[in-house]
Amino acid sequence: MNVRLHIERLVLEGIHLRHAGRGELQAAVEQELSRLIGEHGLSSLTQSNALAAVRAPQIELEPSSSNARTGAAIASAVYGGIGGGE
Repeated sequence: MNVRLHIERLVLEGIHLRHAGRGELQAAVEQELSRLIGEHGLSSLTQSNALAAVRAPQIELEPSSSNARTGAAIASAVYGGIGGGE
């Protein structure tokens, strides 16, 4: 399955991130979300669907979480918000 993922804007509340870490966090979110969709698919979307917005559930993070771990947790929440795993 080919996955083409474009996130125009990702709003994160309560996460304090230095500017230098934003690219790493973005890459981690995109990589994990693409993996989840590629491996498990989506029940609510079909080919070429677009969503104006997705509300993901709140996630709990340790203050010392790496950008990779934070990105994976965000991706998992977004995946659940778009109907993944139903």
